[in-house]
Amino acid sequence: MNLAKISANGQITVPVEIRKKLGLKSGDKILFFQRPNGDIVINNASAQAIYKTQAAFQGVAEAMGVYNDEDVQALVNEVRYGKGNE
Repeated sequence: MNLAKISANGQITVPVEIRKKLGLKSGDKILFFQRPNGDIVINNASAQAIYKTQAAFQGVAEAMGVYNDEDVQALVNEVRYGKGNE
């Protein structure tokens, strides 16, 4: 269990153990959300955004035929220079 005190300005210092577990560093944003049972959960907003983005794009590369670095470069070239120009 970790305890934090709220300052007069509403600020808290996240305990070092929690910062390490969440991978938080100076300047990071944290996300507060409430579960259906009423519990409040704190998460690293940056990591949460990455996980959400990864989930949204899951399977897209395969659907586009992108499997390796060469495929990525070919796609970049196609966008930059037009189809067939490498």
